[in-house]
Amino acid sequence: MFKELDPLLHNQLRLSIMSLLISVDTADFSYLLEKTKSSRGNLSVQINKLKEAEYIQVKKSFKNNYPLTTCKISPIGIEAFEKYVEALNDYISPV
Repeated sequence: MFKELDPLLHNQLRLSIMSLLISVDTADFSYLLEKTKSSRGNLSVQINKLKEAEYIQVKKSFKNNYPLTTCKISPIGIEAFEKYVEALNDYISPV
């Protein structure tokens, strides 16, 4: 009856990152840090997990001699996020 929840997205910080990225074209590390209120280390680890799963694309560059990490949700990530939301809806409205 209930669909399986994606264990990668069933983590508060990773779900927060994906929720933010689904609504914007790209987001830099500072933006995600501010919105998630996470620590730098934890955010970095979770971004890497999403990147390894190909849910997001990460671009590293420099801006004014400072490192700049930019994230963008991938088509695979959009599909996974939509399936996750659909599965959650089954739990909320099981009838």
